[in-house]
Amino acid sequence: MITPDVVLRNTVTDADGDTSNLTFQVYTTNADGTPKAEVDLDGTGEYDVLVSSYVSSGGTAKVTVPYGLLKPGVLYKFRTSAYDGSLYETTWSPWADFRIEPYMKFPAAQTSSTIDSTLQELDEINRTDPGPALPAFDASGAVKREATQKRTCGTQDAQGRQVCIELSAPTKESQARAKQRAEALRDAEEAKARKAGKSPAEAARVAAAAPAVELVDWCYDKPVGKDLMSRTEACLKNIGSAKLTFVDIGRDVTIGFATFDFEQRIKAYPNKGASGSDFAEFDQQIAITPVSIDQELEGVTMKWNAGLSCSSCVTSKTRWADNQNNPAGDNAYWDADDWSPTSGRWGTIQTTWSGTGKETIDLGWSVTATVDASDTASDTASFGTSGIDSVRELAPRCDDIVKGSAPGCVLPFFKLDWTVDTNLYPAAGAYYWYMQQVMPDHAGSRRWDSLMHYLGPDTPVKNSAGGTWTSDNSRTRVCDSTWSVHRSDASVGSVDCDEFAMASTHESGGYPNSVNLVTSGSKCAQLFTDKMGDGSANFGILADTRTATNGPSGTERCGRAAIPSVQNQRAFSGFPAPSWRMLDGDGFFVNLPGFEHCTSAATTCTWRKIG
Repeated sequence: MITPDVVLRNTVTDADGDTSNLTFQVYTTNADGTPKAEVDLDGTGEYDVLVSSYVSSGGTAKVTVPYGLLKPGVLYKFRTSAYDGSLYETTWSPWADFRIEPYMKFPAAQTSSTIDSTLQELDEINRTDPGPALPAFDASGAVKREATQKRTCGTQDAQGRQVCIELSAPTKESQARAKQRAEALRDAEEAKARKAGKSPAEAARVAAAAPAVELVDWCYDKPVGKDLMSRTEACLKNIGSAKLTFVDIGRDVTIGFATFDFEQRIKAYPNKGASGSDFAEFDQQIAITPVSIDQELEGVTMKWNAGLSCSSCVTSKTRWADNQNNPAGDNAYWDADDWSPTSGRWGTIQTTWSGTGKETIDLGWSVTATVDASDTASDTASFGTSGIDSVRELAPRCDDIVKGSAPGCVLPFFKLDWTVDTNLYPAAGAYYWYMQQVMPDHAGSRRWDSLMHYLGPDTPVKNSAGGTWTSDNSRTRVCDSTWSVHRSDASVGSVDCDEFAMASTHESGGYPNSVNLVTSGSKCAQLFTDKMGDGSANFGILADTRTATNGPSGTERCGRAAIPSVQNQRAFSGFPAPSWRMLDGDGFFVNLPGFEHCTSAATTCTWRKIG
């Protein structure tokens, strides 16, 4: 059973075809399942039974047990005896067992917790437009489009010579090189610190940190071959390598080769205070490391071409630095007689945005290579863009809309996680988990890869007064006048109507454009919190069957539940929409630690402590 609003039923048959009623008797049970003590069902303390109305022979007789007499989590037995108005049945029916089991079980809220509600995991991404020289992959990692043009060649110089570039994806060899470079750079940082008088322990700490030249601190020691991102930073380590070939076309002779490894970074600043400038800002960086340079080329110069589509942007010149963040000229340059695998060049550009409203900015990249052995020969290779129009996974978005925050920029493709602190708010977490599983769209569930979408201040939807639609407007529809508090144990305390999906999302049953839109909260799944009666300190989420006799059907597009007031009001109270620069339609997941081991809403799941 799913509710303490118990209705007991049994079929009654009379040999003469007369109408009859049934007397219902309920007992608690011993550990072995045998009857233990009779439950006083009528409250008189005299008969302890309930008697049904008369029904036709072969019909089903039923009684409703007043709320509070039967407790969730307890095994009960009941039996019946018939009466046709003149004769009583001389024997009782066989015993039938029943137990009131909630959808979810959880303890009282704890007073402290180690759960970080805003903690984010890096997302590994598959670029939708890595350029013609590299394959594109789908979300599962399968090749969606093979490379269409690995090698390009520039125009010939006066002597009939040209530079060609062939890009290739990361290999085991390039991955090994990257690891060796990281170790060498770490050793160099440690040696530099010791030379500056640092103790061995202090020097080791310096070496463990990202080098000063690195734009995205956490990217430095991530493996080559993966592209990773957060809400504000992207680490692109799946670009690969470029092989330069200097050829004499007329003589069909290869003059020399050079090979380089590439990586890129993007860093968006969520407000102008974080960037250090007076505008919204995002920065970009390329890292180029030589692998080999033949002396016949004399020297190689790489120019980084970073383009963008922006109506309100100003972009700086590229600042080039070496591995120790020392200035390294106007372009990336290596002398064929004076280079090493540790002589990387890091180019960084700054873009500031001074627009109004919001703007998503498309990016594109290429490199142009020249060699000292020729005055005019050059070639340009494409590194792709920030993504195809329908995805734009690496496109920064800048705005001045977020209230209480200076203008700033983020990478909105990144899907955020809000982790409900189920140590502090276990009833809310249990209710949300159950609704995620049974709602047709599974709103907010990572298990189902189903995002919630934030109802932002820039939503175009209007309320009846002509103002911007808010979460209060959605909440009013779901928690409308058809909701009333279900009785529960006094230990539950004060409760509120808690709606799911949340009123601050597009998935709310009250949001006009929602796939889950309902005309009234009475169409939602009805649930409430109650105390377990099995001797434990646990509580449960149960069905409110006052209007739906058998509880939620599992097809409802929304839920509303009586949840302890503090938990309802605080489970989302720290949701950092401004600091995350969330605008209308931004997607996020709702994580529910302690319940994520649950596999089915068809059986009772019990919370497990986190941390």
